[in-house]
Amino acid sequence: MLRSRRTRREASLETHLPDPIVSPEAGSIPSRKPCWAISVGLAMLVVLDSLTPAERVAFVLHDVFAVPFDEIAPIVGRTPTAARQLASRARRRVQGAPVPDVDLDGQWAVVDAFLAAARDGDFERLLAVLDPDVVLRSDGGVARPDLVSLVRGAQAVAEQAMTFRRFAETATRILVNGMPGGVAWAPDGSPFAVLALTVRGGRIVAIDVLADPDRLGQLDLTVVAG
Repeated sequence: MLRSRRTRREASLETHLPDPIVSPEAGSIPSRKPCWAISVGLAMLVVLDSLTPAERVAFVLHDVFAVPFDEIAPIVGRTPTAARQLASRARRRVQGAPVPDVDLDGQWAVVDAFLAAARDGDFERLLAVLDPDVVLRSDGGVARPDLVSLVRGAQAVAEQAMTFRRFAETATRILVNGMPGGVAWAPDGSPFAVLALTVRGGRIVAIDVLADPDRLGQLDLTVVAG
């Protein structure tokens, strides 16, 4: 019993997703969003969100805005050497985040193949589009604790995706943080889930599912509901 509780707690911490920036596939990104955040995918934002506040501040100020460590040190309450170490740790984690393919049409083709395989319940075709080390994170928030999960590996993710049939039949293409590979599901006109799929090397390396109704209700999904 204790093992089960620990697993759920760890999954909750690792699957908390940052709020995505959602727009229609052919549309533009709302100008009120930070420009530097738009240029990265949700997988990168997950990594940034997982950093400690001091690591995030040191990394962003130095690597994004070129602020010297002597000036960063008092902001994070550390010495310049410690601030440099914070940025270095954060940089290693950020560099390990999946980087999407630059071929946008190719990304959509992989996502469409994934949805078609899920819709048809074709396990082998699902495995074919998933990277062996694919990670699926699902964040259902407090309202949907049963949708909080962390699944690793193509076999396990494909088994999970076999339950996506109804979703795959009615999913709508969207952009998530300015990147293709996003789909939304709003079966009754209100958003139930937003998926961001990161494609690298022609295969899906990450699937991030936001199913928290409180946070979904704050997104502008009127353009994709239907």
